[in-house]
Amino acid sequence: MGYILSDEAKDLLADVKKFCDNEVREQCKEYDVSGEFPAEICKKAADMGLNALEVPEELGGLGLDHITYAALYEEMSKADAGLFTTMSAANLAMKPLLIAGTKEQQQRAADILLNGGYGAFCLTEPMAGSDASNNKTVAVKDGDEYVINGRKCFITNGPIADFYIVTAMTDKSKGVNGMSAFFVEKGTPGLSAGNEENKMGIRTSATSDVIFEDMRVPASAMIGPDGTGFKTCMKTLDITRALMGIGAVGIAQRAIDEAVAYAKTRITFGKPIGKFEAIQFMIADMDIKTETARQMAVHALTLQEKGLPYNKESAIAKCYAGDIAVEVALDAIQILGGYGYSREYPVEKLLRDAKIFQIYEGTNQIQRMVISRAVMGKF
Repeated sequence: MGYILSDEAKDLLADVKKFCDNEVREQCKEYDVSGEFPAEICKKAADMGLNALEVPEELGGLGLDHITYAALYEEMSKADAGLFTTMSAANLAMKPLLIAGTKEQQQRAADILLNGGYGAFCLTEPMAGSDASNNKTVAVKDGDEYVINGRKCFITNGPIADFYIVTAMTDKSKGVNGMSAFFVEKGTPGLSAGNEENKMGIRTSATSDVIFEDMRVPASAMIGPDGTGFKTCMKTLDITRALMGIGAVGIAQRAIDEAVAYAKTRITFGKPIGKFEAIQFMIADMDIKTETARQMAVHALTLQEKGLPYNKESAIAKCYAGDIAVEVALDAIQILGGYGYSREYPVEKLLRDAKIFQIYEGTNQIQRMVISRAVMGKF
């Protein structure tokens, strides 16, 4: 694994690997088939603090550096990308508060995560996916409260979250400058989760609509000044894209591991297929792509940690890693042949899980727009 870690971080990684190997990797297979949320497995992960890896030390968290929690996320994704998605999404919901929230909001969300809870980031709507500025959810000021009505879709942790970051239009006439963000806790009257999605991949994560019907929140629930919600959410996604690349890398690394194990034991024409140059070159290319993606993500995360510009680099990391995760999973299926196409072997699941990394937290087409604008500038 291509990370430079402290001895303490290596010990933490060993603990996470042991947990994933013993209590996640095989156990999540049945949940992948049923689509049921693995509540007990995720509770054990949360008890280990994996749902709160990015909580800063000043709020009671471990204060891990970016590269350490990236290594932990990769280990989770290798075992099950749905687990990675659940845990990383809980941390994602903390980000807008760290960017623009009050100390009270930050501490409340941190306390929820540190006590085993989950967060959900509610931006996407039925007509506002890549075009997040097309949000239809509205928040109307009523005295010292806002009344929120609308619906979000494809929300990771939607059915299980203990707090929600919710975007809503406070002034439609201003376009994106009329969007605000709110910190909403579970149990708020008017807040509910819709039906869970029956997904192609990451089936062990819980994904649903989140619905707001005359939901009242205090004005103090607003995150940052009125009209800054869009900007805060875009900053959030800039930060988290590199970590989505890490999740994709975990899938690709698992695909390599499975392909190598099979190539060493599958006998054809009197010898293991791993002895054939055609297979060796495929595996070499799989590893080149995976290590390149890993180091792109590490570079973007290092820039973040040093306070340097990282917008383009995060988009590159997410885009490239998402694409190669699909490619490497396909190559693993090819190496396993007919067995690769069978659900008895894990590589078909890796392909199904990999596809979402080209879609969520900004499609790879959107990432290419971000990259091209950074390269070409305005003209």
